[in-house]
Amino acid sequence: MTPENPGFAHAYATAILRRGREPMPPVDFTPNWGDAPRRGKYYPHASTFGLPAPPTAGGDLDAALRGPGDADEPFTLPLLSGLLQHSYGLLGRRLGIQANTDLAALPSYAHANWHRGTASGGGLYPCSVYWVAGPGAGVIPGVYYYAHARHAMQRLLTGDVSARVNAAVDPPRPASQFLVIGVKYWQNAFKYNNFSYHAVSMDVGTLLQTWRLWAGAQGRQIRPVLWFDQAAVAELLGLAPDDEALFAVVPLAWAAPAPAGPAESAPQPATARVRHRDQERSRTRLSFDTLQQINRSTAAAVDRPSTGALAPAAAHPTPPGGTRLPLPTAAPMTLPVEAALAARRSSFGRFLARRPMATEQLAALLQATAASTVPSEIDGPADGALARIYAFVNHVAGVPAGGYVYDPQEHSLVTVTSGPPGAFLQRNYFLANYNLEQAAVVLVPTVRTHAVLDATGDRGYNLVNATVGAIAQTFYTTAAALRLGAGVALGFDSVSYIEELKLTASGEFPLLIMLAGDDRGQLGDYRYELR
Repeated sequence: MTPENPGFAHAYATAILRRGREPMPPVDFTPNWGDAPRRGKYYPHASTFGLPAPPTAGGDLDAALRGPGDADEPFTLPLLSGLLQHSYGLLGRRLGIQANTDLAALPSYAHANWHRGTASGGGLYPCSVYWVAGPGAGVIPGVYYYAHARHAMQRLLTGDVSARVNAAVDPPRPASQFLVIGVKYWQNAFKYNNFSYHAVSMDVGTLLQTWRLWAGAQGRQIRPVLWFDQAAVAELLGLAPDDEALFAVVPLAWAAPAPAGPAESAPQPATARVRHRDQERSRTRLSFDTLQQINRSTAAAVDRPSTGALAPAAAHPTPPGGTRLPLPTAAPMTLPVEAALAARRSSFGRFLARRPMATEQLAALLQATAASTVPSEIDGPADGALARIYAFVNHVAGVPAGGYVYDPQEHSLVTVTSGPPGAFLQRNYFLANYNLEQAAVVLVPTVRTHAVLDATGDRGYNLVNATVGAIAQTFYTTAAALRLGAGVALGFDSVSYIEELKLTASGEFPLLIMLAGDDRGQLGDYRYELR
């Protein structure tokens, strides 16, 4: 695929940054909720089998955040089942009184809020998960789609195509099993139009981070490949590139396979491709020019940057000096990672500043989010973190209200602005579903987006947003383990945040805001667990 506008990611990033002051077209767009798509793909003629029961719980969230270190234990089919169930599988139904605009519809079964371990912008869940299974997987080799509503696999293609995926992906080590993350744009764009690419590329990060947390607690590694031949893999999966793009491929270490029989080990011809087609529910599908341009521009940027290319784009270290507030040891998070993922939810206006957040809880949120990354095949030994975390403190015990930057090296806060930030936060928030002053703290991750694009090309946009999505998923899961209310939002004036935090010279882009604090008690709530 040839990009219509190479380098378009720079322009798209700037338009996203300024959309609070210069709205992105179409400015008068209204979603047609009566003709909305499904929250997942539907292959009516594909054979389906249920996945086995997952293994017993792994470690607690502290262990998951530490990760497996150098260990890279192999996956098995039950472990793959657990990874998918606790990330994108349906875990239960929720119905709580809150301030989001969809509250009136939620009591209807057709509009039920089925919660998952992974967060998603607008709760739309546009990611598709495919499993390319080679010999020794415990199933017939082929291509499978994860049907989240049934926690099942649908076989889309029979035969070993792992060699073709290895050739298209060029992973650090050849693999026989791969997870492929795609995004079906219409599942998100029907609501967010040209803003969709920004939202869905963060969704990829939330999913990858959920996998990393769950797998890390089980002693397994998740290391995605982001620079690969998308066109070749899309051709294999039978996808139209403008409708569904592929963002990441995850090679999986697998338990030593049993000797394969002749039929199992026989590779598929090079021309084989998925013939099954997703059946769309929407009667009318719209296209959006800017979304198409950024999709084509990032997909065509196939040249993999050299190892260490990201080093110049890392977040600047916190300068010495300034008014510093040392933080205490982070509060322990002993909740099992599965329980923390299941407890994750958005507060949507339920915050109440009735008691301050403990400083140890703030320390845990800052430490966990600052350490969140998306590893990739271009990581170098000298690379630093891409993101930096700022904090607007409203109600935290022992921390004066104001704006701060977190210094992970010294585990301290450095003052940026003084005084209660509530009025600034609410004035620059577009929606009515949160009272930001009632939150104990609002964290703001920033990335030097243009520097990343200069270092890596247009596909670096996917890494930027996946990194921020991973930070958001860590934030939600950490807040759940600390029994705090939490919310993440994109509807704010980024330019005002740049001005308030004095980020112009550093080139940092504030990409979302993350709220945490005490939730109102004794509100009506309904919760039914499926698993």
